Amino acid sequence: MKNFFAAVIFIFGLVTFSSATAHDLDFDLSSGVEKILTCNGRKVKFIAYENISYVANPVGDNQKLSVYIPAEYLRGETINGYSAKNAPIFLPNGVGGYMPGKILEPVENDRMSGGANASLVALSRGLVVISPAIRGRTTQVDGVYIGKAPALIVDYKAAVRWIRHNRDRLPAGDVEKIISNGTSAGGALSALLGATGNAPEYLPYLEKIGAADERDDIFASSDYCPITNLDNADAAYEWIFCGVNEYFQAMWQMNPNARAEDANNPVAVKKASVMTAEEIRVSKILRDAFPAYVNGLKLRDEHGKLLTLDKNGNGSFKNFIKQKYVESAQSALDGGAYLSNVDWIKIRNGRVVDVDLKKYPASVTRMKAAPAFDKLDLSSGENDEFGTEKNSPRHFSTTLFNDNLADEKIIAMLNPMNFIGRVDVTTAKFFRIRHGAADRGTSLAIPAILALKLQNHGVNVNFFSPWARGHGGDYDLPELFDWIDSVCKK
Repeated sequence: MKNFFAAVIFIFGLVTFSSATAHDLDFDLSSGVEKILTCNGRKVKFIAYENISYVANPVGDNQKLSVYIPAEYLRGETINGYSAKNAPIFLPNGVGGYMPGKILEPVENDRMSGGANASLVALSRGLVVISPAIRGRTTQVDGVYIGKAPALIVDYKAAVRWIRHNRDRLPAGDVEKIISNGTSAGGALSALLGATGNAPEYLPYLEKIGAADERDDIFASSDYCPITNLDNADAAYEWIFCGVNEYFQAMWQMNPNARAEDANNPVAVKKASVMTAEEIRVSKILRDAFPAYVNGLKLRDEHGKLLTLDKNGNGSFKNFIKQKYVESAQSALDGGAYLSNVDWIKIRNGRVVDVDLKKYPASVTRMKAAPAFDKLDLSSGENDEFGTEKNSPRHFSTTLFNDNLADEKIIAMLNPMNFIGRVDVTTAKFFRIRHGAADRGTSLAIPAILALKLQNHGVNVNFFSPWARGHGGDYDLPELFDWIDSVCKK
């Protein structure tokens, strides 16, 4: 190992190293440890530089990241057509539910992907992986909650700035080819990072924590089921689910039929509840508010057609959403899936020709009572995310509420829709957005609106709704990294 690092010093012309401290943003190459893991039957050797502070004035213990570099690059070799100089940098976040995000170190057996996790697959494909830990809504120091909005996006941006600060110190990785990745609230965070490059609103927050004086725009953004556009997500949810008053939430319980060796493994079951009369009333108000929001966006499809809704929620935007479900079902049908028993799609001569959006919500079932996100009793994770440093939750949607609202500037800072197309913001060139056709976490309309606005402003967007897929991410890692190759090798 000693000879290994001597070779590294020789290769990169580094004569001396200074030890990093909690307040030192310079990358310390001498701290690396060689590791070997197995991915798809192949040994992946990499160097791990772990738990590095990415801000000069950290608040609490969260603001650290780890760097993982394929060992081949330190020997001057190539992987998958990439070299140390041009290898993309994969920047995954571990945020879920707007809770604190952990560093996503490479692992061989991951619950989400069913095998090697995204970090390990990325290394096997020749990407450098840099994963930050990020403050979340429950992060606190001495009773002060320091992770409320906009802390999580501020931290993600600070990690990007750290990478650029160390462009000449990192032994591998192209700082102009940074690709973010996240799921659920982490998908929303990834989308927000991609949409808000160098936006001035975040600068005071970045300066306060001692982020590097660098750019924070990225090259591409991968977003699985993003729980985003929160101030309009309730209306979008009711546009789909209004009229379905029973809702089902997944509850974990012990499996009475499990084998003895699996007796301690819980299983997810659906627990049924019925919305109250007040929730049903609110559902209709939110549903009726959605068309005005959509029409105000002036979105257009790939043919330039304006996408709108009438007062009843019908129109070209609805047809666009239906077409996304048609494409999803057709892809599954072409792959050999049996869909004749699905009552909300119509198949004729092997082609999916229509979707019934009235039958769809009853089939996949409602997950959340109205309002889905900005709860009447302030009980949601999103209410908590917009809470105070004393942990008092707040509202964030003016459709229903006009008091106890979070600061409108902070609400705006968590919605990527507010930044796309602005001349003072650098939006990522490429987005990949996935939202499962059976995902009840948010309405398909929300990622669709995001994709459309990005496309309308010249961004290359790969948007698809995988058939029968619920709320989750990293389920198609070969396709994800094929997409990354396609945009990075152009």
